[in-house]
Amino acid sequence: MSDVTAQLSIQDLSTYLTRQFGVKPIILLDEYDTPMQEAWLKGYWDEAAEFFRGLFNETFKANDCLGRGLMTGITRVSKESLFSDLNNLEVVSTTSELYEDCFGFTEDEVFAAMDEYGLADRDEVRRWYDGFIFGTAKGIYNPWSIIGYLKHRRFASYWAQTSSNAMVGQIIGSAEREVKEQAEDLLQGKSIAVHLDEQIVFSQLHDKEGAVWSFLMAAGYVKPLRFDPASGMYELALVNREVLSIMEDLVSGWFNGPRACGGDFRKALLAGDLDDMNELMSDIAENTFSFFDTGGRKPERFYHAFVLGLIVDLKGRYEIVSNRESGLGRCDVMLFPLRKGDRGIVIEFKTRLPRKEKSLEDTCASALGQIADKRYADALAVRGAARDAIYAYGFGFEGKQVLIRGGAVLENGQITGMEQALPAGDAGAPGAKQPDKAGRERRKPEGRH
Repeated sequence: MSDVTAQLSIQDLSTYLTRQFGVKPIILLDEYDTPMQEAWLKGYWDEAAEFFRGLFNETFKANDCLGRGLMTGITRVSKESLFSDLNNLEVVSTTSELYEDCFGFTEDEVFAAMDEYGLADRDEVRRWYDGFIFGTAKGIYNPWSIIGYLKHRRFASYWAQTSSNAMVGQIIGSAEREVKEQAEDLLQGKSIAVHLDEQIVFSQLHDKEGAVWSFLMAAGYVKPLRFDPASGMYELALVNREVLSIMEDLVSGWFNGPRACGGDFRKALLAGDLDDMNELMSDIAENTFSFFDTGGRKPERFYHAFVLGLIVDLKGRYEIVSNRESGLGRCDVMLFPLRKGDRGIVIEFKTRLPRKEKSLEDTCASALGQIADKRYADALAVRGAARDAIYAYGFGFEGKQVLIRGGAVLENGQITGMEQALPAGDAGAPGAKQPDKAGRERRKPEGRH
């Protein structure tokens, strides 16, 4: 079939239906931009755009047998070149008040359905599936998620199974450092303030400020909490627990690529294997990070977000908290064990300060010293972690160079190995690691000196 034949197919079908029934049909085109997302991801945007421009023109403009047309998608059509030939388009966006209560189930509808199915946990349903906002209407629920919950009678991320999240994952994964830091804030339950442009199109997703968050709001991942007319900024947050679960999986996928060795790193972290932790993290930094990622005024936030991404798969075995007050301060990351026998873990990140620290060893010592002085481990002990099963790690970094030191936390809050230059082993011993020119560590072959 030629492109021209395909582009005329819906118009031809409209003509046949009109002749047969004497009524011009209504044409409903759902998720018009899904094939465009695939084209953008797979690198054939120009060819797809040319085809669909012709298809939409023949279907919705040059079609004398069109009664009415309705198109749905998550990108604003008025600036997209695909629709440059179409007239009299009325665009209804997520911030429009028109049809604001028609985009999903209302809370009354959800609770009525739950009553019919004998389900009573309304608060948990709100936490998992509520939170969508259209115009001024709040309490809108995703129909697919509610149907999945009613059918299976358990809480899960049903929306994630409806289509691929590859585009969202790629957008965040390839975004600038600031976007990754904002994503980290969202995963911690915080809100972010950004500029939005509801007329964002695919070609602007990597170039225009606020484009990423405009796309994610249109796609249903974030919701507007409030708008400040003076600054033109929107305050955004993740929609609900279901979306949080999806975003955690996306971040995990971003950080656990072929070179990230996420499973190996988690295994070394839990085992207290500093040799493997250093080798894996150094390889990741060398092969994956860019100086743009690790530069800027707050590079520790990048490493903080990266390590959170590496360990996110430990949820269920651990409660992972970030930037929570503990002891006499606020700890970067803490892992509270959820099953008896697992170690509690405290992590602190530090950027090397050349005027105060001669090397990354000093930076790690500073991080471990802060954990000890602020008694961060006390929170783990209060929650039931055995005092002899709490580990502390200090991450020191400078650009793409990373060093990790750590040890067990004693009852007095001090950390074993802090007084040693290389707590993982003697630098001259067989099997110990030696720094290479890039600042990484490598294992010294046994039997060769």
